[in-house]
Amino acid sequence: MPLIECRQLTKHYLRGSEQITPLQRLDLTIDRGSFVALMGPSGSGKTTLLNLIAGIDRPSEGELIIDGQHIHTMSRGKLAHWRSTNIGYIFQLYNLVPVLTAYENVELPLLLHSLSRKDRHRRVAEVLDVVGISDRYKHYPRQLSGGQEQRVAIARAIVTEPTILLADEPTGDLDRETGTAIMELLKRLQTDKNQTIVMVTHDPLTTKWADTLLHLEKGQLVEAVTS
Repeated sequence: MPLIECRQLTKHYLRGSEQITPLQRLDLTIDRGSFVALMGPSGSGKTTLLNLIAGIDRPSEGELIIDGQHIHTMSRGKLAHWRSTNIGYIFQLYNLVPVLTAYENVELPLLLHSLSRKDRHRRVAEVLDVVGISDRYKHYPRQLSGGQEQRVAIARAIVTEPTILLADEPTGDLDRETGTAIMELLKRLQTDKNQTIVMVTHDPLTTKWADTLLHLEKGQLVEAVTS
């Protein structure tokens, strides 16, 4: 059974008086434990699709079913709870809170869960070790390199043990060596923890880490390549 099912998924929004349709009747299935890369020109619907899967936005038409649940029909409160337990999101620009340490940034999403302080500490320590930055846990974002900030962002995204890990241009602002290290880390999360990853990228070199490469053009799937 697929983990993610998009059935005729469509998204409209207004820009002034003009209706924009970044996704048009998209049919797509993504299996559990797979690593999918999304490519396409700006405005092709890649980030829109990530935001729909994340429950940040709602489809205008069609169905979005994740792990058997009809996400598009959930109430706002139920959707927020579902997102906090099922989605990890790695943002291109990290989105770390500048006044919090690396440890505190990673701990932040756990505050929405009924965990003891001891359990939160254990989880944070584990994921900081996984991403290789446990020696920087007291550092603030301004004291970290770009690659270190991205590692903290990845740790924050995986600390809740989400069903799906979404990554929007995870190497976009990194040099090649650091970007390769980040991609190796994501691949390890897939292979070692059976993590399902959906990644948006403009860099063809990062797609070699994915099992499946999807091309979006004007909101529609135009090609799929499976390695």
